[in-house]
Amino acid sequence: MSRFKLTIEYEGTRYSGWQMQKGGKTIQGEILDACRELFENKVIDIYGAGRTDSGVHATGQVAHLDVDTDLPSLRIKYGINDRLPPDICILNVEPVHAEFHARHDAVARSYIYQISKRRTAFGKKFVCWIKDPLDIDQMNAAARHFIGLKDFISFTDEDHEQGSTKVEIKHARVTEFGNILVFHVVGSHFLWKQVRRMAGVIIEAGREKLSPDNVKSFFVKRSEIPAKLTAPPSGLFLEKVYYSKEDIIYTTRPVINI
Repeated sequence: MSRFKLTIEYEGTRYSGWQMQKGGKTIQGEILDACRELFENKVIDIYGAGRTDSGVHATGQVAHLDVDTDLPSLRIKYGINDRLPPDICILNVEPVHAEFHARHDAVARSYIYQISKRRTAFGKKFVCWIKDPLDIDQMNAAARHFIGLKDFISFTDEDHEQGSTKVEIKHARVTEFGNILVFHVVGSHFLWKQVRRMAGVIIEAGREKLSPDNVKSFFVKRSEIPAKLTAPPSGLFLEKVYYSKEDIIYTTRPVINI
């Protein structure tokens, strides 16, 4: 049995997230189906670095694939891609040691959330359009309260599989690129819906309907406010998964600019 590291991009609009589930079309399921066809129904296992929600995209999801094969990496990449729908693409395949684990070996994840300041005919699936004027300074003042090792219980739903709700955020910043505001956040890991709720909170701060002190209070006592402000999945991208000895990049550009 050989293990391979896959780097994957996908448009999540048509899918019920990464993880396989009954009655839903998923990214993991589509890749597994392609692998079963390529490897002629051999025993296959594929495990992702993180579970992206329904409708969320990725430019750098990582998974490991276990399969008994003599095919070289490039043949595996082309073989899987030839059997995938056009909104999922394997960017890279590389052999790794048997102990490598896409999720457990990751040291950080990077997400971006794209906010459009104008209505767009072409980028609707990849942005959250906000009609109101947004104050980027207020957004960044709010985002600074995310940084550090904190309890993000106010930013997730109860999920017994999650365990601790403490997350270390290494970077959280909003940058303006023309009509797009990019919220870039890097953390040790992320809870279910956490990034979308962080995005919703900073959008309200940009509207000046929440103050930075309001955001600070979400870490003092559990609040239902972030849940009510959950931003839509369309603007969210899993940008990159980091492993040891990789330098974390704290600046990013829009995936789709308008």
